[in-house]
Amino acid sequence: MTQRLSLAPIAFLAITILAPSLLSQQRVIDDSVISERSNTAEWLAYGRTHSEQRFSPLRDINDTNVTNLKVDWYLDLPQDSGLVATPLVVEGVLYFVGQVNVIRAVNATTGTLLWEYDPKSGEAIGTKQKTGWFHNRGLSFYKGKLFAGTWDGRLIALDATKGELLWSARTFGLDEALYITGAPKAFKDKVVIGNGGTENGPSRGFITAYDIETGKEAWKFYIVPGNPADGFENKAMEMAAKTWTGEWWKHGGGGNPWHGLTYDAELDTLYVGTGNGSPWNRKIRSPEGGDNLFLSSIVALDPDTGEYQWHYQTTPGESWDFNSSMDIILADLTIKGEPIKAILHAPKNGFFYVIDRRTGKPISAEPFVATTWASHIDLTTGRPVEIPGARYETGSARVSPTPAGAHNWHAMSYNPITKLTYIPSIHMSVTYTDAGIDTKTWRSVPFQGGMGVSNKRYGPEPGKAYPASLQAWDPVKQQLAWAVPQDNYWNAGTLTTAGNLVFQGHANGHFLAYEAETGKTLWDTDLGLGISAPPITYKINGRQYVTLLVGFGGSVAGLGGAGELGWSYGIHMRRLIAFSLEGNATLPKQPAPFFPNPIDPPDFKINPDLARAGSQLYELCGYCHGGGARAGGMAPDLRASPIPLADALFDDVVRKGSRISRGMPSFANFSDQHLSALQHYIRSRARSTKPAEASAR
Repeated sequence: MTQRLSLAPIAFLAITILAPSLLSQQRVIDDSVISERSNTAEWLAYGRTHSEQRFSPLRDINDTNVTNLKVDWYLDLPQDSGLVATPLVVEGVLYFVGQVNVIRAVNATTGTLLWEYDPKSGEAIGTKQKTGWFHNRGLSFYKGKLFAGTWDGRLIALDATKGELLWSARTFGLDEALYITGAPKAFKDKVVIGNGGTENGPSRGFITAYDIETGKEAWKFYIVPGNPADGFENKAMEMAAKTWTGEWWKHGGGGNPWHGLTYDAELDTLYVGTGNGSPWNRKIRSPEGGDNLFLSSIVALDPDTGEYQWHYQTTPGESWDFNSSMDIILADLTIKGEPIKAILHAPKNGFFYVIDRRTGKPISAEPFVATTWASHIDLTTGRPVEIPGARYETGSARVSPTPAGAHNWHAMSYNPITKLTYIPSIHMSVTYTDAGIDTKTWRSVPFQGGMGVSNKRYGPEPGKAYPASLQAWDPVKQQLAWAVPQDNYWNAGTLTTAGNLVFQGHANGHFLAYEAETGKTLWDTDLGLGISAPPITYKINGRQYVTLLVGFGGSVAGLGGAGELGWSYGIHMRRLIAFSLEGNATLPKQPAPFFPNPIDPPDFKINPDLARAGSQLYELCGYCHGGGARAGGMAPDLRASPIPLADALFDDVVRKGSRISRGMPSFANFSDQHLSALQHYIRSRARSTKPAEASAR
């Protein structure tokens, strides 16, 4: 049976459409169950099991029959835009999180909506959150509870059978310029959550653990040290402070662990991938140099107490947004005849690391893209050998990778049969410069942000004619096994199976299956809208499903970096789609890529001074509405919107917050002059881009 359901606008907090028996928990989902690799009926954790491998032993769909894969069911999501999350499947129920943290449960075999919970994140933010993101990458399930982080900084626990709120904990204050976009991690009767915000203002990152039953804080670990005059929370912070200089605490320091949390049930250790510096420019935050621990590191913690065990820093004293908040995969490898309990890690900086997870010592590290900031990793010291000038010490520096990274949050996967890791890789370079910035006086402003350096002139990495690829990387040999060049970057994460398959969605709307051993394309379907979320797979009642969310999202969609793809806000239907070999559903065709036609009233006289002032204000808007007012699909293209032309409507949206529930914060402190300046800037952008972009289409 196939089924389609479309979700109309919903104005309630939580609903229960039906109360099926499949929601009743007959067993306890704990660490032993989540760690069980042979379970093929469910997808219980972000990376399927605690290992985070995103490998399924299912082989019903395989390299010989994947060409017969068809749509089994789908669910229209008209109220969503950017969808980046990994769904979970528990006892026949599929859970996922959509725009502005709305959580839904559906029947995993039909797509029928069971319940929906809206945490009202937009309303909670109100006037505070001026930059950031309203997307979220996933949920955590443990002992009948569903855990989620919200944009405004709450960690919430829901009854998984009913979608009812059990408890809510505020992980940081609304006055702190932080946000949550990552998935929590539940284990050992605790759930941990990090945060983002290094570009959002002065920020000191931390991770917090909560009791799953009560929501009470169990422990907190700060990533970077605070003001020494206030004392240190633990010996780890005292040690880390020796690697900082100047008055770093006034800048926050950064390190926010917004993604990359892995629990090792075998070694009973929590691994935390940490963020970049706040601000990016080390000359500002730590003017006399220093490694700046624990930025851009993997930090191992005692899961019961949060006590520091060990760390490995991938980018000491980072200055390029090269954080290590990417996947931390656990695998058992044999290297030179020796068994290794390994961590596989491919962070933004472009090196693929194999690390002994018992000690934190690097086993090997090799570049998987061009790394013009460092020539290699010295395994004796574990440190990168930097290329002089890469830190823009005396001017600008052309560097690869870029702040988008060689690999970002898009999930990589590891197949223990092929013994290959499948990485959504990015091949680009950028110019960094802090020319014109007074590094002695520069300050980041809360809720307005800043990096302390500009990054511009994005282009291909040296020697590459394409911006991205799917790479199969051999972690034992530390070399490329195969690669598939891709015409667009910001492609989705991967899933690999025992059927000799790798699945990946692309920014251009295609969903593909590759032969895992060779990279040969075996199946390709056009879903008509960019894909950012990774697929999952599970088997119920003898049928294997491959399921994913479709809706281009994430920072590149928000910043408008892929506006040429034509995934316009409000035009294309976002969906949850399930495929199977037995599927016979007909998926409605999406509209063609759409490029908004900027509105240019000839009687609107642009005031150049107001337009210049508006360009400064618009920096607060570009995170969602796109750089230069050219949107990438996460929010409306303001050049083509009639709202900025109507004073009352513009005021209603911008200052009064009429679109808060959709993720548009209220800028209540804006004056009439501010609104006017924004209007003139938007009109100037509409007028200057119309001949080049719109009329030619």
